[in-house]
Amino acid sequence: MNLGRTVFAQVMAHAPTYEFKRCVSRYSGDSRHRGFSCWDQFLCLSFAQLTYRESLGDIQACLRSVQGKLYHMGFRGRVSKSTLADANEAHDWRIYAEFAQVLIAIARPLYSNESLGFDLDGTVYALDSTTIDLCLSVFPWAHFQSSKGAVKMHTLLDLRGSIPTFIEVTDGKLADVRILDEIVPEAGSFYVMDRAYLDFERLQVFQSKGAFFVTRTKSNVLLRRRCSREVNFSTGLISDHTVVFKTTESLKHYPTPLRRIRYNDVDQHQTLVFLTNNFDLPALTIAQLYKARWKVELFFKWIKQHLRIKAFYGNSENAVKAQIWTAIAVYVLVAIVKKRVPLEASLFQILQVLSVTLFEKTPILRAFDDTGCIPESTSNPKQLSLLDL
Repeated sequence: MNLGRTVFAQVMAHAPTYEFKRCVSRYSGDSRHRGFSCWDQFLCLSFAQLTYRESLGDIQACLRSVQGKLYHMGFRGRVSKSTLADANEAHDWRIYAEFAQVLIAIARPLYSNESLGFDLDGTVYALDSTTIDLCLSVFPWAHFQSSKGAVKMHTLLDLRGSIPTFIEVTDGKLADVRILDEIVPEAGSFYVMDRAYLDFERLQVFQSKGAFFVTRTKSNVLLRRRCSREVNFSTGLISDHTVVFKTTESLKHYPTPLRRIRYNDVDQHQTLVFLTNNFDLPALTIAQLYKARWKVELFFKWIKQHLRIKAFYGNSENAVKAQIWTAIAVYVLVAIVKKRVPLEASLFQILQVLSVTLFEKTPILRAFDDTGCIPESTSNPKQLSLLDL
């Protein structure tokens, strides 16, 4: 069925075009496309992500070099710097944001049985943000500091498969804790976050919805111990207490008891103090849950290394957000392809092979026949191999 189709066309075939058209229609994206549609823009930006293109001129030169193949790769408009630049300014970034959510909804069930590395049923999310630095003179809308621009990408990551489920791109000044207001807690799910999200009035919402959270406490949080549970000191656990707030003001925001667990992290040479509203899991599992939060940190480092979200093809807020959301869509699309084909290679290897085979007319499985003989470490010893999906 893939005879005569380029590898790029085979990858993009896993993107539901009907759903994409619905996203376009919702924001009237093609009402004035002048021969270069939202789908053409998505294909161009996806190609740029997969092949690490540096600029609009770079994209134009590469695609025009294979002009005869573009129609069969799905392109209908004429690819040029000007048309792509106009599209980046005119086509609403929310089209690509909503389409990325469509792909996320497809990808999550494919990874629902992935192991967390420890015994726990249910969904586990890690919440964090990363700052993408911008030059304030080039991106004057992205105020962060007096002489510096930035945007923040707030991400809720499903740790089974490292699939982002919620992403919000905001200005760099927005406090991380305010993102809790945008998240709808799922009953029975676990939300793991660092101390930047320690706001007990907001965390009470998670408690009231039947969701569990695991976070670290701060030294100025005053707690009173109610009771203690035995712990196995050989595992690194120090204590496991049920606690309540000492102050009336704190009790007003969070009136129910919490669980405080102290753990000695031998690797980091420090004592960590966790707070959670879950009283059923073993104390060591709570510590392991927080340790798994680092997957979201690795996710940020990984996409910054392997996708184009640090250098941008346009200077407007719309262009920057469209590119970030397209990068997320491409990431999730490749994760879908990995499961559907299926491919044994890691996500890093898949992206490397795709970058040099997109124009080949070969079944996608055949393109990966020899990937096992190319170790990831040969490319750059500093590159992360987070998602061995």
